[in-house]
Amino acid sequence: MKIIIVGDGKVGFTLAEHLSQEEHNVTIIDTRDEALHKASSVLDVMCVKGNGASIAALVEAGADGADVLIAATSMDEVNMICCLTAKQLGAKFTIARVRNVEYAMDLSRRKKELGIDLAINPENATAVEISRLLRFPNAANIETFCRGRVELMGFRVREGDFIAGQPLSAQTGKIRNLPMLICAAEREDGQVVIPDGSFTPLVGDRLYLVGQPAGLTAFFRLLGRHSPKLHSAFIVGGGRISHYLTAILLKLGMRVKVVERDMERCRQLSDMLPQAMIIHGDGTDQELLEEENAMDSDAFISLTDRDEDNLIISLYAVQQGVKKVVAKSNRQNYAGIAHAAGLDSIISPKILTAGQILQVVRGIQNSKGSVMTALYKICDGHAEALEFIANDTTHNRGIPLKHLKLKKGILIAVLVHEGKIIIPDGSSTISTGDTVILVSRNHGILDLNDIYEESVLDRGGNP
Repeated sequence: MKIIIVGDGKVGFTLAEHLSQEEHNVTIIDTRDEALHKASSVLDVMCVKGNGASIAALVEAGADGADVLIAATSMDEVNMICCLTAKQLGAKFTIARVRNVEYAMDLSRRKKELGIDLAINPENATAVEISRLLRFPNAANIETFCRGRVELMGFRVREGDFIAGQPLSAQTGKIRNLPMLICAAEREDGQVVIPDGSFTPLVGDRLYLVGQPAGLTAFFRLLGRHSPKLHSAFIVGGGRISHYLTAILLKLGMRVKVVERDMERCRQLSDMLPQAMIIHGDGTDQELLEEENAMDSDAFISLTDRDEDNLIISLYAVQQGVKKVVAKSNRQNYAGIAHAAGLDSIISPKILTAGQILQVVRGIQNSKGSVMTALYKICDGHAEALEFIANDTTHNRGIPLKHLKLKKGILIAVLVHEGKIIIPDGSSTISTGDTVILVSRNHGILDLNDIYEESVLDRGGNP
């Protein structure tokens, strides 16, 4: 597919990296020589210097024949104008990053006249993700499928956990009977494993569970990690993510403190969020944190513009015994170091955004196949969890899974058949209309038919 990305910042570069790896024809438009030079030297992409909202730059990039145009500059207005212009030139599908709270509220009514097929708000998506973590503090990350009926959670194996040191096949019947499955594992050395019965969890592994929320809750109770509801949160940084997150937490009945360096921003937040306590100060200052009893809060969330500050003060909060600590960091190399130091919940807005857009792009690319309804990057981006709806194009329907040969590194984790959630075994089958949740390592899955090493049936897929 021919894809144009306007804006080569964190989100734009990450998208270009993923899309070029999936062998799309990617062109980047940006005004900065340094950003374009980095992209052209590191990625297999074309680069055009210019303003993405201008007709000249869009024509040079080939917007008239583009399958997808993604406007991801730092300015909402430029992104919206870019989509409108590209649509008029002939671009088939346009995606705009829109971060302003007021714009985001109006866009649902005005997308069509602005030429925007999809608007994405990374800050709001990040806030929603963090709020999920605060509702289930034992999880390092939470993703939802089937409108919340199925969840995927990650957690770190600790010393003393009964699952450590024993293969999954030898685990107690209590675990085997729960409506959940251990679907992926990330070793401390970064190795990603799709487990089978012989897999043995080790202390320090990050395991990913998928299944019904009740099953996951029961599993954490067996581990002795069931935590009571959180009642208070301390947020460092008063940017857009903080605004969205505070609004969500206040609706959940939590007490929220936000510390922000900029006095004018403090006034704005105080006006918009009168139920929250807004503090003017430096949230990285240990003395201020002690004065405001930050470490007595149930949750500590660091959302400043500096990844380094977020990770350092979050590690401090972990050392002080705060129940739930979350840090924002867009640098993947930092995430591994922080995980090793005991900070499990690290949120990356650019990875969240990339996952949303990749799902849309793959859906457009596979418009005649099975429908992809969700895509999440897990294991620090080295694996994916995907949701599909099986249809008449899906091969091998009605054939027991034990008779099918899947590609290495792919697991069928959950089936939803006629509303019933099933953790599949060898006798399970896929039927038309089923929801199929997969976990994949190192595969750019576009369609359910991509999971097979070889097709048991003819291309018609009829059992």
